[in-house]
Amino acid sequence: MLAVGTAMVTLLIIALAIVSIIGTGLYFWLKTASEPSERVLPPPPDLHGLFGGPPTNEEKMKMAIEAQELAQAALIARAKNGERSALAEASQAGGNVDLYDRVLSELLHLADSDEKLLSLTSYVARNELRVNRELALAAMASWQKSPDRSGTAKALHFAALSDDADVYRGAVEQALTFWRERKLSDVSAIELRALFDGEFWILSSRTRSSGAGFVLKRTLDSARRELEAAASQAQA
Repeated sequence: MLAVGTAMVTLLIIALAIVSIIGTGLYFWLKTASEPSERVLPPPPDLHGLFGGPPTNEEKMKMAIEAQELAQAALIARAKNGERSALAEASQAGGNVDLYDRVLSELLHLADSDEKLLSLTSYVARNELRVNRELALAAMASWQKSPDRSGTAKALHFAALSDDADVYRGAVEQALTFWRERKLSDVSAIELRALFDGEFWILSSRTRSSGAGFVLKRTLDSARRELEAAASQAQA
């Protein structure tokens, strides 16, 4: 009887010990699980190489170039959708002439009628944006379909704004041809000469003094003599 009692006490002690061990383990497990997740998660990946630290100058330059290319691609995509505001933004892109021309080229591609071209040229003029050779030639082509007083003045103005001596010389020669053919009957010889001379000074001094500028001056001198003779004859 005494042996049986002793065995039961021993089993009770062992059972209590097991419960105590299980309870202690459960306590520490719950405590660990309740701690902030960053203590158990692996460290974040190193974005700047194996040794950490801020990005190098080369990495910064690469990221800047990539960001710039994305911004330029976005402007061109907007231009393809007909957003003219992209042209104004391109003109402010740090003097990036190539980007401006690419955006303008996309807008010109969409201007497949005289009405759309007129709307585009009006936007450019209203916002005092740069006129490139492509836009000036497009405006001249539209003017040649139906030359009149207003269209002649605008074509010569856009040709001069392109700051291209050859483009302006072409506009002068075409206007003079229209005048000889009496397609500009509402424009007098004196008015046409004044228009030629006035728009000439819009060209930059660099363009006026270039080789193409020299040829342009000779064309203007010849036009002046012809127009002056016609004006004198009309007054006689």
